[in-house]
This record gives sequence, C-alpha cells and structure tokens, in this order.
Amino acid sequence: MGVKDTANLAMIPAAYAEDKVYSVLPSDGDGDFTFTRSGSGTRINKGGYIETMGNNVPRLNYRLDAVGNPTECAELLLEASTTNLVRQSENFASTWSKQQSTITSDQVIAPDGTKNGDKLTVTGTSQARCEQIITTVTATSTISCFVKAGNNRYIALAQFGATGTPSVIFDLETGGITTASSYATNKGIQKYPNGWYRIFMTYSHSSGDTYDIVKVVLCNNPTTYFSSTIGDFAYLWGFQKEHNSDPTSYIKTEASTITRNVDSAYNQPFGDLTSDYPITLYWKGRITAYDSGGFNTQSFAGIAKNNDAVRYLNLKFYSTTQLQLERRNTTQRQNFITYTTQLDDVKKIAIKYISSTHVVIFIDGIEVFNNSSLDAVSWDFDSILIGQFRYNTDTGKRIPADELFVWNKALTDAEMVDVTSYDTFAEMATGQQYTIQ
Repeated sequence: MGVKDTANLAMIPAAYAEDKVYSVLPSDGDGDFTFTRSGSGTRINKGGYIETMGNNVPRLNYRLDAVGNPTECAELLLEASTTNLVRQSENFASTWSKQQSTITSDQVIAPDGTKNGDKLTVTGTSQARCEQIITTVTATSTISCFVKAGNNRYIALAQFGATGTPSVIFDLETGGITTASSYATNKGIQKYPNGWYRIFMTYSHSSGDTYDIVKVVLCNNPTTYFSSTIGDFAYLWGFQKEHNSDPTSYIKTEASTITRNVDSAYNQPFGDLTSDYPITLYWKGRITAYDSGGFNTQSFAGIAKNNDAVRYLNLKFYSTTQLQLERRNTTQRQNFITYTTQLDDVKKIAIKYISSTHVVIFIDGIEVFNNSSLDAVSWDFDSILIGQFRYNTDTGKRIPADELFVWNKALTDAEMVDVTSYDTFAEMATGQQYTIQ
C-alpha cells in the first residue's frame, strides 16, 4: 500500500457530474466537492479540441504539451471570472474591419473541431489586417487569437490606442516570436493540434486612453508588420480580449461580449476532517498567476472554517521568487518563503501542519520550509477549498489542480519526499518545462 492509499481525502479529476467533483477517497462520498460556475466555460478535451461545458459543470481540462498533444491526465480547471470584450470572436466576416485584406468564412477545421476557421487573404501590399474597435479600456489588457499558417509564415498581433502601440510578430513555421515591441509586456505562442497556434500579447493603457483597436496582421517578413504580399493567406479563429495579464480559457462571443463566471470547488464542512493538528495536504497543479498585491490572490488549497472568511490555513504563490504561508484564527500570521518558479510550472507540494506552531513544506521532493517556533494558530477549521483563498470574502481568484490529498496526520519526511517526487524523468521535464533533445 502506498502513502496515497492511506489518505483521508483523495481528489484526482476523473469523475464529475453537474455541481459535483467526485473524490476517490473516502468511498462513501463524504469527500466529494461541491462545484459551482454560473454559465458555461470551455476546456480542452481528451482529443485536444476546445469544448464548451454547461452551467455548473466542472471542466476536466487536458492541457497541451509543448508540441500540442493533450496530457494523459486532466486537471480540474478553476479560473477567475473574465470577459471577452470583442464581438463575433469566430466570425471575422462580420463586425471586423478588413484593411487591404478579405475574409473567406468556414474554410478549415477550427480548434473546436468544427469547420469554421476563417481565411484571411492579403489584397494590398502594406498593412494587411483584420481589426475591431473596442471602447472598453483598462490599465492592462491581453489579446489572443488562434492562427494557422496558409502560405504565409509570419503573423502579428498589434494594437492602436494604447501606450506605445504594442505589436508582436510570430513565426508559424517554427512556433516562435521574431519581433516584439517593448510595450508588449507579456507575449507567447502555444501549439495546438492540427497546425493551430494560440498567440497572445499583453499591453497597458494610460488613464487618458478611450479606445482600443485590436489587430491581426499578415506579414511577409519577421521584423515588420507593415509589409505584406498580395495573395498570401492564413487562417483565424477565436479572438479574445480580456482585462488580465495572461490569456485564460477561450470564451466565444457573437453579437455581444460574454463573461465566463468564476469556478468554485469546496467541501464544507468535510465530515472526515481531523478535529485538531496534525494534518497534511498534498497538491499537484499548474501555476497560472502570481499576485503580490496583498490579499487579492489565490492559494493552491486551503483549510477553512465553514462560511467564515477569517479562519484559514493557506499557502500561496506570492511571486516568481516567493511563497507566502498564511494562517489565521483570531490573528493573521504570515511567513514568506524563498522559492523560485515560473508560470505554467507544474509543482508537487506537500505541507504538514504538525502543530499550532510547527509547519513543514516539501516541493518536488525537497524540503523548502521547516519552522517549529511560529506564532501559534489554534485549530478551528472544518472545510477544504481548492484553488481559492478567502480574506473577508472570497477574492474570486483561482488556480487549477491536478490532485489533492489530505491526511489527518503528519506524514514522515520520507513520505513527504515520496508524494512530492517525480516518478519519471519525462514527468520532471514536463513539470519544469524542460525541452528534451
């Protein structure tokens, strides 16, 4: 019997129903999580296609690896609420303006598995583009689009109306970035099945900006998006603009903007939870955001008091170089832990609360924190929250989870190493975003 078989709670995303995420342990259903999301949301299904899940249906998401293949096991996708601010996100022949270009609708199989990918063809030699004016602006925006090469190798995301008119040029042959404006504060390209990529760019507005023109531009070279060749073409699908610093899961729009509401997964109260220290939590999952701005953040998993926002035990991703341990009953206790990560790392974390003053943390098989003289936080908890944090109220931030295990005991150090270590070199390479040559 392995150490995971001894857990008092084991949630591995595999089985779900409307309003429910089922846990493997305990087998009587006491460990099942209540799930809520008002409205639909999308996931990547096991075949690698984008699929819409209905109201209050959990999203078991098969994230893609570096070459666009879906992972073998799903994550429970939990995200904050966000809005796609473009209209007709898949229909570029409609409200989108075409400059020195034309759109031919429904030409190729799109990332959702239907034949609704549009063809963008160059008709002029300068900035051949498809664009839309958006009047809702805020300090930070991220635009993204699914693109596929035709006979045109280079494609750009560009913007007019924000500080510095940011732009990024992408290479659809190598899957890389060739040129990026310094005003594009975050950018990336992710491979999807069937030759598709999702490209994105983040930029900032100043307080006086009143509009946002978002663009997809066909380029005939890797350094300038002002030059194009008549007859060149590429395919487009699924444009998104959101007020975030990173792209989130795709939101389809038609005549109006659409908001995807927040996901929540919780077990409160959890009847099989211990009545006092010690307790150990193990979580495996993907880092999707950092937030060093105080309490408006998320933890990988939390122990809380039912319907009480000021009693909790949390560990949060505070920044690329720090974790933050937070414990509170009547008084908040905070400890900062030096640990370096990057976005999209998949980490294995075990945290054992040995007593009211002693906490030990292991990450990827290594002890990163062990302090037995912390300020005391007495036990008064009855609930488990996945990927969320409360401070006064639910902050609305979320982070997904591959696995969550809880033991009503302190695991030994050897067991902590066992549950947080990678099983194979390939798993480690994937988790740390290494490239295997």
